[in-house]
Amino acid sequence: MTDLGKLRGEIDVIDRQIVELFEKRMEICTEVAEFKIETGKKVFDREREKSKIETLTQFAHNDFNKHGIEELFLQIMAMSRKLQYQLLAKNGVVGRLPFIAIPDVDREKVRVVFQGVEGAYSEAAMRQYFSENITSFHVEKWRDAMEAIQEGAADYAVLPIENSSAGIVADVYDLLMEYDNYIVGEQVIRCEHALLGMEGTKLENIKTVYSHPQALSQCSRFLEEHREWKQVPVENTAVAVKKVMEEKDHTQAAIGSLFAAKCFGASVLKEHIYYNELNSTRFIIVSNQRVFREHAEKVSICFELPHKSGSLYNMLSHFIYNNLNMSRIESRPIPGKNWEYRFFVDFEGNLADSGVKNALRGIQEEANYFKILGNY
Repeated sequence: MTDLGKLRGEIDVIDRQIVELFEKRMEICTEVAEFKIETGKKVFDREREKSKIETLTQFAHNDFNKHGIEELFLQIMAMSRKLQYQLLAKNGVVGRLPFIAIPDVDREKVRVVFQGVEGAYSEAAMRQYFSENITSFHVEKWRDAMEAIQEGAADYAVLPIENSSAGIVADVYDLLMEYDNYIVGEQVIRCEHALLGMEGTKLENIKTVYSHPQALSQCSRFLEEHREWKQVPVENTAVAVKKVMEEKDHTQAAIGSLFAAKCFGASVLKEHIYYNELNSTRFIIVSNQRVFREHAEKVSICFELPHKSGSLYNMLSHFIYNNLNMSRIESRPIPGKNWEYRFFVDFEGNLADSGVKNALRGIQEEANYFKILGNY
């Protein structure tokens, strides 16, 4: 009968040998890094690593081991690169990131653009983030807002990026890639929907309710109690409130925010008609300047990867190795490339931190495309 203890003892001996060889290999990698520091040679050599993997896998005696050898050495090479990135950073070879640290974002005497109409949640987000001493205007589309700051018509734009119930605003993610604009702040707004209408309107007289489709959905339990009401979707909750107030029809009501009620002088017919108490929308503050607050705590980046197995895992390992906490990852299709995706990642950190610099250097070297979207 096989002695399990003896077999485990043999594995322990082999494992110690692997550790010794790994440490010896990393010592040599340190010398390689020193050479690259002196010569300015890039850390990541994709073709060299590909050739080496092909050579090493030929020594395996079966397909299972061949795949295992490939996976093992991909990780060993990745660890080698991370060590070299750290050594380059310690020797000042990494260089500065193209962003300037500032004490804070200017919140007064600036021009701010938001998408939508007066009374929209985006305006509410703007009012909370900036002081009252600003010049603001609104545009019809998110693209219009991005163009306004790119062309200098506004200093900042306020755009929705995510709703806790409905998910990401995909078009805004795509616009962050298309335009040379950057996130410098964020503001979270609770979506506290209320039933609004003309003063004197009674629930039993209402026949039609207007609102954005998401708001109608988020208030579905309340609306189920009034199935006789016709639900009419419109482009914005504020548009709904404005329509009801302009038409002065007591058979109409709108679902919107208390901020919209204040803007348009609507009466609050019933508050708290939404079923998700935590429903919120996160807005980003965007600028055409590459700046970040000195005490910023969140970094947003985007990258595209080689279309092959393990590439995303290898990219995300830079966060693990540098002890960075990743808080979000989203994917979007790459235009013109079927079944290929770009990834958007948020993680905790500041562009001045050494660990953040190391991780971003590694990702930049190894990705097909890389962009820092902001630190805020």
